Amino acid sequence: MQTQAQQIESRLAELERRHRSPKARLKALVRFLAEHADSTSQYGCPHGTLSTELAKQAEEAGSLAAPLMQIQLDWAEQQFHAIGRRDAHDLAVELLVGYQGSAVLTNALRQPDLMTRQARRLEKWIDAQ
Repeated sequence: MQTQAQQIESRLAELERRHRSPKARLKALVRFLAEHADSTSQYGCPHGTLSTELAKQAEEAGSLAAPLMQIQLDWAEQQFHAIGRRDAHDLAVELLVGYQGSAVLTNALRQPDLMTRQARRLEKWIDAQ
């Protein structure tokens, strides 16, 4: 769990270093996720799957599930705030729902192209913000 959180934080820090604008960072995250469509098709989203499984455990273990999603949610919200959006939290939720939902479908249907198409749609959505 700790390792997963560190991986997420490391990836997000890398996006911060490599991309100047918040929209570019958000789109780079979406592209990164789409690059793993084959793996997602086979195994699902590792962070989403782990979070779901942890949430099914005892109440104390369920609280371990939240940080993996919260790290991503907080980061996306910061990016939308930097764009100047007052509804940054709602947009961050929508972004994660869009990704996690497509990860579930990609895995269930074993269709990596579904993730690729959704990523393109999310990039256009980010541009519109």
